[in-house]
Amino acid sequence: MALVVKDRVQETTTTTGTGTVTLAGAVTGFQTFAAIGDGNTCYYAITSGNDWEVGLGTYTSSGTTLSRDTILESSNAGSAITLSGTSNVFVTYPAEKSGHKDATDTIYSEQVGASNGIFVNATTVSANFTVPNNYHALSVGPVTVNGGVSVTVPSGSNWKVI
Repeated sequence: MALVVKDRVQETTTTTGTGTVTLAGAVTGFQTFAAIGDGNTCYYAITSGNDWEVGLGTYTSSGTTLSRDTILESSNAGSAITLSGTSNVFVTYPAEKSGHKDATDTIYSEQVGASNGIFVNATTVSANFTVPNNYHALSVGPVTVNGGVSVTVPSGSNWKVI
């Protein structure tokens, strides 16, 4: 099954305890977990009173449930929180699992992979680019740098075109 990331998915639950959550319907203005698709996994967050949990779970359409497969972080020292009353369950994108751009549009990630085995780059550099200090860059060439455009490679960094 696939890992699915969707926007504006949030439901309530009245499930108690630390097990699988039975979903009770979308919060106004949000969609249900059905958007994730039966048998698919997603990153989720649960808030119950002052307690919170972030994890990876599997959505099952039969019974409309979300399992709590892997707890990534929580207010309970990294363990599942004990739910009581009405709790909110929503899709999230955990910081520790994210890739992100900084102010210079450089993307940072622990590891980058291509599920199809193919990474791609443009054949033309059409905007100025500076390799960050103490980083290396790689392109598959030939690569053309447009007129008036520069690629800056500071000391301690390299750019290789193979």
